[in-house]
Amino acid sequence: MPRRVKAVRQPDLVLISWSRNPLVPGSARRIVAARVIGSAAPCRQDLRPNALLSTALACLQDHDVGFKIVFRKMTSDISGYLLLQRN
Repeated sequence: MPRRVKAVRQPDLVLISWSRNPLVPGSARRIVAARVIGSAAPCRQDLRPNALLSTALACLQDHDVGFKIVFRKMTSDISGYLLLQRN
């Protein structure tokens, strides 16, 4: 009898690159690019370029959606990136 192999579900990952307008002090962080490995449902529409980072994070980190920030890095005073994971 053949052995059954069970696939282990991989975590969903979202990598977001963001920046803010250097000419406007205190301007909002906006998404430059986003890469999804797996699924970002139901937040996919919030991950488009020029969308507000705060809106995307509010959706992704919602209790029912379940993403958590696992890494963040500022690459300059006005830019950086975030990696979020959902198991």
